[in-house]
Amino acid sequence: MGPGDLQEILADLPLETDPNLLVGRETSDDAGVYKIRDDLALIQTLDFFTPIVNDPYRFGQIAAVNALSDVYAMGGRPLTAMNIVGFPKKTMDKGILKEILRGGLEKIHEAGALLVGGHSIDDAELKYGLSVTGIVHPDRVMTNAGARPGDRLLLTKPLGTGIIATALKGKFSSPEAEEVLIAVMVELNRVAAEVMEEVGAQACTDITGFGLLGHALEMANGSRCGMILRASQVPVLSFAREYAQMGLVPAGTYANRTYCRQSLIVDPAIPSHILDILADAQTSGGLLISVTESRAAEMLKKLKGRGIREAAEIGEVAAGPPGTITVLP
Repeated sequence: MGPGDLQEILADLPLETDPNLLVGRETSDDAGVYKIRDDLALIQTLDFFTPIVNDPYRFGQIAAVNALSDVYAMGGRPLTAMNIVGFPKKTMDKGILKEILRGGLEKIHEAGALLVGGHSIDDAELKYGLSVTGIVHPDRVMTNAGARPGDRLLLTKPLGTGIIATALKGKFSSPEAEEVLIAVMVELNRVAAEVMEEVGAQACTDITGFGLLGHALEMANGSRCGMILRASQVPVLSFAREYAQMGLVPAGTYANRTYCRQSLIVDPAIPSHILDILADAQTSGGLLISVTESRAAEMLKKLKGRGIREAAEIGEVAAGPPGTITVLP
């Protein structure tokens, strides 16, 4: 569901309050955080979706990486995971599910976490994902509400997964494009989170279904600041620009543009297909990190030195107007 739909549905539901609830849903963060003791807090999140690639093993990897990412975005470490499965057992070979679970388990282990169970249902459409529990020190929780004017914005993965996946479903993409898509989506945000902790950041979120624009807007609202994005500095996957110009854009991307429309200030030189890329609904996207100007170069250097070669500085945090995003060439 799009961000506007969720905002409408949740508007009248009361917010939970508890002195130990460090992060709830009021700031649209990536996960909930609950303090257990002075030096330990639990992170809870879940995510699941339908296949976006043809290979079941790769789909399992991607879905697991996507779910684990929320823990990294909160500055934490994944501890345990549980499978969430919807499977059409009457129409699909059980070996497909075995491959999906194998891919997911591999990424859970790569993250240093344990698979401790799960739940499955007979479903007309295949779905897979994880419920993940992580841990973090209460004083080191990362949220989307800590960005401050003057901070620099870093993005750790290129955009375009939704656009390429749409081309793949429509049989417009090449095998090379699918490999580009898979390669970025199976990469854990673990290293990026480690660098973020080493250098020190102000705020963080991961770029998933609401696209860069939607998640940047959540950070702008949570931090009560404005955001400036420089489109030419945003890393984009190979093939994504071409497909965006062809109009191969997922429905979620249009929903994201609609949701952000009233909060956008767009330079007239920005073409529509570039806005589609910035709003593209991502799967297993990178981290959007707000870091002080004095630490930005160090963080970017460490990210690239640790193998995150497409990490880039894509803009900065502005004093205002609060809750707005300015898109410049």
